[in-house]
Amino acid sequence: MQPVLQKKSDLIEKLRDVPHKPGVYLMKDRLNRVIYVGKARDLRKRLGTHFMPSRRATADLKTRALLDSVWDFDVHLVRNEPEALLLEGKLIKEFRPKYNISFRDDKRFLLVKVNLADPIPRFQLTRLKKDDGCRYFGPFAHAGALRSTLSWMRKRFGIRSCRTPEPGELDYRRCLDHIIKNCSAPCIRKVSLEEYRQRVLQACEFLEGESRELLDQLEAEMKVAAEKLDFERAVQIRNMLEDLRRTTKPTRRFTRGSLPSAVDPAADLKALADALLLAGPPHIMECFDISNISTTHVVASMVCFKDGVPDKSNYRRYRIRSVAGQDDFASMAEVVRRRYSRILLESREIAPDLSEFNQEPVEDAVKRVESLGKLETGSLGKLETGSLGKLETGSLDEAEPASLGKLETRSSDQPQTDSLDQPETRSVGRPRVGERLVRLPDLIIVDGGKGQLNSACRELQRLGLTDRPIIGLAKEFEEIYRPGRPLPLRLPEDSGALQLLQRIRDEAHRFANSYHQLLMKKRIAESILDECPGVSDNRKQALLAKFGSVERLRKASVEDIAAVEGISEKLAETIVRFLNR
Repeated sequence: MQPVLQKKSDLIEKLRDVPHKPGVYLMKDRLNRVIYVGKARDLRKRLGTHFMPSRRATADLKTRALLDSVWDFDVHLVRNEPEALLLEGKLIKEFRPKYNISFRDDKRFLLVKVNLADPIPRFQLTRLKKDDGCRYFGPFAHAGALRSTLSWMRKRFGIRSCRTPEPGELDYRRCLDHIIKNCSAPCIRKVSLEEYRQRVLQACEFLEGESRELLDQLEAEMKVAAEKLDFERAVQIRNMLEDLRRTTKPTRRFTRGSLPSAVDPAADLKALADALLLAGPPHIMECFDISNISTTHVVASMVCFKDGVPDKSNYRRYRIRSVAGQDDFASMAEVVRRRYSRILLESREIAPDLSEFNQEPVEDAVKRVESLGKLETGSLGKLETGSLGKLETGSLDEAEPASLGKLETRSSDQPQTDSLDQPETRSVGRPRVGERLVRLPDLIIVDGGKGQLNSACRELQRLGLTDRPIIGLAKEFEEIYRPGRPLPLRLPEDSGALQLLQRIRDEAHRFANSYHQLLMKKRIAESILDECPGVSDNRKQALLAKFGSVERLRKASVEDIAAVEGISEKLAETIVRFLNR
């Protein structure tokens, strides 16, 4: 299906209808694709500078190419400049226009987070909003103004800034905030916990914009300082007032789906099938990526796209176990082997009578199962299976499924297991007939070039999956490697097929890196126990199995710790003193 060419609009005529208001504009090409996103304090003036004849004569080559490609434009009005900045960043991340440079990475605007369930809550900055029961404020467009506002809030309301989950007298001795009047010292009960909580709630109301009285007080202080000729103090208060007003100014939050998307998954799938000469659109795609930033934890990720969009319930993450050091080829072979050997083994558990076909190729066995009506098959069916005669259960390893809510970390209220790449408890251990638990993809993608692709192909051949479509995507030049083809395939940068492959590759990369960071944080926390006198490896594992994390162990009493097998009361007292020193 050929893309529909849009009739070129009369841009100058359309420009006359644009108001003199702040907002965001989207420039589109003849195929109605967004090629540039920009913001403006005055949309009419900003767009007018683009379409002036003198602009084309003095512009650089990139700007000339942009102006020659513009066929139409859309505008979206906002209330102020911070909203325009937030909306611009959101749209650039969604559309990824070819002529934009800024905001194309995965960096987000700052948020303020406070956990009111903590005994002594504190405010902290974050860039990721999670479903963890905490209260979030933002995002905020001006990071400098936000940091200045938080510093003022801590002084004004006496909010603690220390990072200890539950500070006590030992922490107070090493802290200077109370001495310089920056903290109300709830750790030693200079104020009661109830009074401190009221201060935190007042600070929350301030962040929500209910700050008129405080701003009026600061303005009055500024005028008094100016009357006393203390101009330095007056300028400090004036700058602080500007930051506070900028931070607490009401701003709309823009969410995905609030504006029409330029991504067309169906068209991208069709284009990918045509580019790779596939029998049909790859409705189910799985992409593998290796993260070996350090040799301490080498991990891998597998992300799944269904009908061109992420299917996060079928994401998996792995620890590489059989490879020593940084070896991307061997690591890719291991994760592909573990993924598809598990699928085949679970298929045999669902339909054990398939063993009569164990001399057949995998694809033939799948077709025979379908004809017998044993299971529903196909690229969008409930289960695919194949030859299992050559499969050994020893080659299978567990991987951790991850949903969107538990993608980055675990809730502190839930116990953690020793191995983070074991299935979560909500995942069914044994598949049942009729459930969409396992299926073979229509296309397998590995992040890398010939080496990673050849390693994956060898493992698929060992499992009998020789006819399963597979490609490698090398990031440097976005080259697509295919089995049996000496030269890579290079698609145009504006190709929907290439953009779809980039989206799934980038998602696999993000997911692998997030798991690597999670393991590093866990290792740092667990390494504290290695320095505790009298705690051996076996005792450390027993403590972590009982309490789940060092943080919960730190909050436990001597009696609770002594109840763990192998831990005496004297050692429990030593552990408590060590963790709370």
